[in-house]
Amino acid sequence: MLRELELLEKSEIIESYEILDYKEGRDFYFLKIRAKLIDGSVLHIREFVSDEEYNYSFQWQRNGELIIRWDNAPHHRDLPTFPHHKHVGSDKNVLPSSEITLEEVLKAISSRIQNP
Repeated sequence: MLRELELLEKSEIIESYEILDYKEGRDFYFLKIRAKLIDGSVLHIREFVSDEEYNYSFQWQRNGELIIRWDNAPHHRDLPTFPHHKHVGSDKNVLPSSEITLEEVLKAISSRIQNP
Protein backbone atom coordinates (compact mmCIF):
# COMPACT_ATOMS: atom_id res chain seq x y z
CA MET A 1 0.00 0.00 0.00
CA LEU A 2 2.80 2.42 0.71
CA ARG A 3 3.72 2.52 -2.98
CA GLU A 4 0.20 3.60 -3.95
CA LEU A 5 0.11 6.37 -1.33
CA GLU A 6 3.54 7.57 -2.40
CA LEU A 7 2.34 7.79 -6.02
CA LEU A 8 -0.74 9.77 -4.99
CA GLU A 9 1.29 12.13 -2.79
CA LYS A 10 3.80 12.85 -5.57
CA SER A 11 1.31 13.16 -8.42
CA GLU A 12 0.71 16.66 -9.76
CA ILE A 13 -2.84 15.76 -10.81
CA ILE A 14 -4.08 14.57 -7.39
CA GLU A 15 -5.71 17.31 -5.32
CA SER A 16 -6.69 15.05 -2.40
CA TYR A 17 -7.53 11.44 -1.61
CA GLU A 18 -9.36 9.39 0.97
CA ILE A 19 -8.69 5.79 1.97
CA LEU A 20 -12.13 4.16 2.03
CA ASP A 21 -11.00 0.66 2.99
CA TYR A 22 -7.78 -1.12 3.79
CA LYS A 23 -7.25 -4.70 4.87
CA GLU A 24 -3.95 -6.47 5.25
CA GLY A 25 -2.99 -10.04 5.96
CA ARG A 26 0.21 -12.00 6.06
CA ASP A 27 0.42 -12.31 2.28
CA PHE A 28 -2.18 -9.89 0.87
CA TYR A 29 -3.66 -6.42 1.03
CA PHE A 30 -6.87 -4.84 -0.19
CA LEU A 31 -7.06 -1.12 -0.84
CA LYS A 32 -9.91 1.16 -1.85
CA ILE A 33 -9.27 4.89 -2.41
CA ARG A 34 -11.22 7.85 -3.79
CA ALA A 35 -8.94 10.52 -5.25
CA LYS A 36 -10.05 13.99 -6.34
CA LEU A 37 -8.11 15.31 -9.33
CA ILE A 38 -7.11 18.90 -10.09
CA ASP A 39 -9.66 19.20 -12.90
CA GLY A 40 -12.57 18.19 -10.64
CA SER A 41 -12.74 14.59 -11.87
CA VAL A 42 -12.46 11.59 -9.55
CA LEU A 43 -10.40 8.40 -9.65
CA HIS A 44 -11.72 5.36 -7.77
CA ILE A 45 -8.91 2.92 -7.00
CA ARG A 46 -9.44 -0.69 -5.93
CA GLU A 47 -6.64 -3.23 -5.64
CA PHE A 48 -6.30 -6.68 -4.17
CA VAL A 49 -2.69 -7.83 -4.14
CA SER A 50 -1.37 -11.17 -2.93
CA ASP A 51 1.37 -13.61 -3.84
CA GLU A 52 -1.04 -15.35 -6.25
CA GLU A 53 -3.40 -12.58 -7.40
CA TYR A 54 -3.56 -9.02 -8.62
CA ASN A 55 -7.12 -7.76 -9.04
CA TYR A 56 -7.65 -4.13 -9.90
CA SER A 57 -10.14 -1.52 -10.97
CA PHE A 58 -9.21 2.09 -11.71
CA GLN A 59 -12.33 4.11 -12.54
CA TRP A 60 -11.91 7.69 -13.73
CA GLN A 61 -15.09 9.74 -13.88
CA ARG A 62 -16.39 13.29 -14.02
CA ASN A 63 -19.78 14.35 -12.63
CA GLY A 64 -20.71 10.69 -12.14
CA GLU A 65 -20.04 9.88 -15.82
CA LEU A 66 -17.48 7.24 -16.71
CA ILE A 67 -14.44 8.47 -18.65
CA ILE A 68 -12.34 5.26 -18.48
CA ARG A 69 -12.27 2.21 -16.22
CA TRP A 70 -9.39 -0.21 -16.43
CA ASP A 71 -10.00 -3.56 -14.74
CA ASN A 72 -9.34 -7.27 -14.88
CA ALA A 73 -12.68 -8.70 -13.82
CA PRO A 74 -12.89 -12.11 -15.55
CA HIS A 75 -15.52 -11.35 -18.15
CA HIS A 76 -15.24 -10.24 -21.81
CA ARG A 77 -13.54 -13.54 -22.67
CA ASP A 78 -13.61 -12.63 -26.37
CA LEU A 79 -10.95 -9.93 -25.94
CA PRO A 80 -7.36 -10.87 -26.84
CA THR A 81 -6.12 -9.30 -23.58
CA PHE A 82 -8.55 -11.24 -21.35
CA PRO A 83 -9.01 -10.65 -18.46
CA HIS A 84 -7.50 -7.16 -18.83
CA HIS A 85 -9.74 -4.58 -20.50
CA LYS A 86 -11.00 -1.01 -20.30
CA HIS A 87 -14.40 0.63 -20.53
CA VAL A 88 -14.26 3.93 -22.39
CA GLY A 89 -17.13 6.40 -22.08
CA SER A 90 -19.64 3.74 -21.03
CA ASP A 91 -19.74 0.23 -19.65
CA LYS A 92 -20.81 -1.00 -23.11
CA ASN A 93 -17.71 0.31 -24.91
CA VAL A 94 -15.17 -2.35 -23.89
CA LEU A 95 -11.68 -2.40 -25.42
CA PRO A 96 -8.58 -4.56 -25.03
CA SER A 97 -6.03 -3.33 -22.49
CA SER A 98 -2.88 -4.78 -21.04
CA GLU A 99 -2.39 -5.25 -17.31
CA ILE A 100 -2.02 -1.79 -15.80
CA THR A 101 -0.74 -0.29 -12.56
CA LEU A 102 -1.75 2.82 -10.66
CA GLU A 103 1.42 4.53 -11.84
CA GLU A 104 0.49 3.90 -15.48
CA VAL A 105 -3.10 5.05 -14.89
CA LEU A 106 -1.90 8.32 -13.36
CA LYS A 107 0.38 8.91 -16.36
CA ALA A 108 -2.46 8.23 -18.80
CA ILE A 109 -4.85 10.56 -16.97
CA SER A 110 -2.17 13.24 -16.61
CA SER A 111 -1.55 13.33 -20.35
CA ARG A 112 -5.32 13.63 -21.00
CA ILE A 113 -5.79 16.42 -18.42
CA GLN A 114 -2.79 18.41 -19.61
CA ASN A 115 -3.39 17.78 -23.33
CA PRO A 116 -7.16 17.45 -23.77
